[in-house]
Amino acid sequence: MTIFSKRVQQIPPSGIRRFFDLVMAANDIISLGVGEPDFLTPWTIRDEAIYRIQKGATTYTANKGLLALRTAICAYVARHFNVTATPQECLITSGVSEAVDILMRTLIDPDDAVILPEPIYVCYRPLIELCGGVVTSIDTSQTAFTVTAAAIEAAITPKTKLIVLCSPNNPTGRSIPEAELQAIAQLAITHDLLIVSDDIYADLRFSPGSSIAAIPSVRDRVIYLNGFSKSHAMTGWRLGYMIAPEPIIDMANKIHQYAALCAPTIAQYAAIDACESADADVARMRQSYKQRAQYFSHTMTELGLPTAMPDGGLYCFSSIQSLGMDAMTFAETLLAEQNVAIVPGHVFGAGGEGYIRSCVATDMNQLKQACAKIADFVRDHG
Repeated sequence: MTIFSKRVQQIPPSGIRRFFDLVMAANDIISLGVGEPDFLTPWTIRDEAIYRIQKGATTYTANKGLLALRTAICAYVARHFNVTATPQECLITSGVSEAVDILMRTLIDPDDAVILPEPIYVCYRPLIELCGGVVTSIDTSQTAFTVTAAAIEAAITPKTKLIVLCSPNNPTGRSIPEAELQAIAQLAITHDLLIVSDDIYADLRFSPGSSIAAIPSVRDRVIYLNGFSKSHAMTGWRLGYMIAPEPIIDMANKIHQYAALCAPTIAQYAAIDACESADADVARMRQSYKQRAQYFSHTMTELGLPTAMPDGGLYCFSSIQSLGMDAMTFAETLLAEQNVAIVPGHVFGAGGEGYIRSCVATDMNQLKQACAKIADFVRDHG
């Protein structure tokens, strides 16, 4: 008897976590791998958590999350992203990854097709497939890693139910232009499709941008995902949220009740402060990431590894095609020879082969050391 389900056996382990584990097991590694801010959570947020612990706020919350937090989030997304919602349309989750998981289980039946522009964050494809859904991949490397309405329209079939968008994108850092968002919104209306808008890096945009969730005509068919991990340096607090029409929230909450019960209570109280008091901290972190991304993208391009300046987020996506080696070989050899960890682009799906993802959220001195080591590697293997 085989004790494991066929679906879980077919899912590969996370390519990102593999390199994280290698880094954790070694010494003197410069890690540009896992996408984690190098800032501490702003003090005002930590102080609020300490206060709540002292007051004994350590019980469960309502399944959907604290009403005060859901209210604060609705005010926050309206102020920053022009996304309108009520607290009843908001569900607090244990990170955005849980939101993706329960959302796919809420919406996807076997053989439902999901349009997935790739490269994209590694959790989407396996979580869709765990539900028996079918991924319809769009290779965005053909359009400078920007998904287009034309490509989405060409991918739509009678079985298509859902379009996934991530803007700014992980791993490429690219945002979807407003004109394309408007055209994609019209496609969703015409073909009666739902849209997942993963905006986890929206607070870290380096230039103005918008979300498809802010387009009034598709408000009733967009599921907006965001959280505090990247923007507020709160990765370990495990707090994300989903904003969607109330019937979708209620159904997703049914799964959330069994899978997590509620998001971490202390983190929820801290996130209220994050919504209300940390805008200056977010702006400071965003500016720092922008400066480091500018340095890294310029330096890599000068080395012969073309790297577009990202529109936002924590990552630079560099072409290694001039070296004539695949991304996994590059990553493993760079780690072995130069003690620098990056993530091979192919783990993010179609179009990622021939590229590497580097997280610039590391100390500037270490970033410069990493660039020097990559330069040595390119010289040795070029």
